[in-house]
Amino acid sequence: MKKYLLLLSVFISIITFAQKPTLFLIGDSTMANKENPDKNPEHGWGQVLPQFFTTGIEIQNHAMNGRSSKSFRTEGRWDKVEKQLKKGDFVIIQFGHNDQKVKDSTKFTNPYTQYRANLERYVNEARAKGATPILMTSIVRRDFNENGVLIDTHKEYPLVVRMVANDMKVPFVDMQLLTEQLEISYGPENSKKLHLHYKEGEDPYYPKGKDDDTHLSTLGAESVAKLAVKNLKSLKIGLEKYIK
Repeated sequence: MKKYLLLLSVFISIITFAQKPTLFLIGDSTMANKENPDKNPEHGWGQVLPQFFTTGIEIQNHAMNGRSSKSFRTEGRWDKVEKQLKKGDFVIIQFGHNDQKVKDSTKFTNPYTQYRANLERYVNEARAKGATPILMTSIVRRDFNENGVLIDTHKEYPLVVRMVANDMKVPFVDMQLLTEQLEISYGPENSKKLHLHYKEGEDPYYPKGKDDDTHLSTLGAESVAKLAVKNLKSLKIGLEKYIK
């Protein structure tokens, strides 16, 4: 019996060791997979992320349009991720866009209380499973004023992410800073290419036209993903060995 149990233990250990690590993404529409990717010009940056990684790691993108740090949990979406988490996995956490929605009680969070507590809880629960959490600030919106200055629209939320990352010693990528630099490098007019700007009849997916400064075009998604990958690699947390 003891021999059988020993062999079973060894077998389970081998199976566990052979499992690929998984990189989980939790967040909102700027990160999420979009329907009809061959026709839809909109792409989340998490949607294009797999092309920058080797087959040695699985990527599961659980980000969803319109979700905040609050609603992602209350809808049971985090529960699906948490149940799968194992030692050696990674979890990128990026919320903020929808936590600002003061007219929606299912999504809004006070940045210094509920929002911070939600981020801390995601971090603690990921760590409890042996996974490595990674905090990211939200990507910026394209919002240039008449003087060509890019305006910050996220206010306190990115600051709170930085505070949590610092206080809890969480690997951190400042996507607000990186995408701010990206938008500015393109300029007020050219930066439209990073987003969804189409005149009526210009794209069959948007027959009536589109003016969206929050969500990303394929160019925008790939540009943002490249910035994320470069900085994830520099964290030296073990994820770098799966980056091409």
